[in-house]
Amino acid sequence: MIGFKRVSFKYVMIIFLIFVGFILLVNIDLKNNPELPVEDIFESEEIISTSPLTKSYDFYTVKDGENLSIIFEEFKVPLNTAYKVFRKDSAGSLRDIRPGNKMQFTYLDDEIIKIEIIKDNINSLVINIEDEITITKIVKNPEIVTSFKSGTIDSSFYEAGLKADIPDSVIMDLAYLFGWDIDFVFDIRKGDTFRLIYETVYAEGEIAQNGDIVFAEFVNQGEVFNAYRFVNKETGKEYYDSSGNNIKKAFLRAPLDFAYISSHFDPNRMHPILHRIKAHNGVDYAAVRNTPIRASGDGVIKFIGTKSGYGRTIQIKHGGNISTLYAHMESFNKKLKVGSKVSQGQTIGYVGDSGAATGTHLHYEFKVGSKRTDPVRVKLPSAQPVPSEQKDNFFALLAENNKLLDRFNNLDPNAN
Repeated sequence: MIGFKRVSFKYVMIIFLIFVGFILLVNIDLKNNPELPVEDIFESEEIISTSPLTKSYDFYTVKDGENLSIIFEEFKVPLNTAYKVFRKDSAGSLRDIRPGNKMQFTYLDDEIIKIEIIKDNINSLVINIEDEITITKIVKNPEIVTSFKSGTIDSSFYEAGLKADIPDSVIMDLAYLFGWDIDFVFDIRKGDTFRLIYETVYAEGEIAQNGDIVFAEFVNQGEVFNAYRFVNKETGKEYYDSSGNNIKKAFLRAPLDFAYISSHFDPNRMHPILHRIKAHNGVDYAAVRNTPIRASGDGVIKFIGTKSGYGRTIQIKHGGNISTLYAHMESFNKKLKVGSKVSQGQTIGYVGDSGAATGTHLHYEFKVGSKRTDPVRVKLPSAQPVPSEQKDNFFALLAENNKLLDRFNNLDPNAN
């Protein structure tokens, strides 16, 4: 049996005191250093990140003969959504969609959220596609700027107009206004003068509509022609001279803009191809291929097709037993056929050299009854004057325009 040596009480007490002292030291150190690193224990959670939805746009210009149903289908507008849009259009705003209108389609990823139809620089429609379809008409606030311009012709009217800083569209409108009385190639002379007042519509600092002529004057070979804009209650905007006579004639003097006469009406002309005397029963206007040809008056298509030496030809029957003929055309307005109604100034076809033609030109004839007449010299009947019940309003407007004209004349001749 193994014996154990008795441990004295003194040693036990020493060991106990050492242990107690160690515990006290640890407590003191914890109080002096409270921010000892502590291990945090937590559960991890998986975070899944998602990409934001992508917004994209498509743009389109409405073409002739198209409607919204066709366009919606092309741009993947769901059939149910298209149906809701058309049902929402109680005012019928979406039915008035015309060729040239701009469209913008907005998508969120593959989902259509908005369609904007821009009718012009002022008017547009916005279709918001949400739980509830909304159609909003947007109208920009227009500002009308009035300008005065004048010029003297040195070589051609068109060049003089550009030199006077007149917009292309206004130059063409001015030529159209006086086109019943003046052939702007055949009749123009060096020294002829013109002056005009026109309005331009701006929206948000940009031109929204081309200038509209308020007043115009043209002095051709000493003869003064003037035109005042007046809104006739029956026929809308018209232009009258200072006596209230309509400057518009029932027929245009020439069916082309800025062409020149290459061959006049001549019953004893030597034919350039047949080389024998053969009456030239119309006027030839030389012009570049595909120049637009305008109907010289309101009427109905009597013939459209190919006619022997005339080539591609259109004949129009007008009122008053008058008919006109347009020959050697390159092509026709595709919408026209026998029986189609045409209005004065409407494009009916394009200049070419079909048939027995020595070059690109338009052969134009003007017939009264069975008699062919020189279209350059025939006296053209006028449209209706200012209605008697509206004359007081017209002459009051004429007086206001003349005051405006005097004010402009006292300023720089080409100031805005």
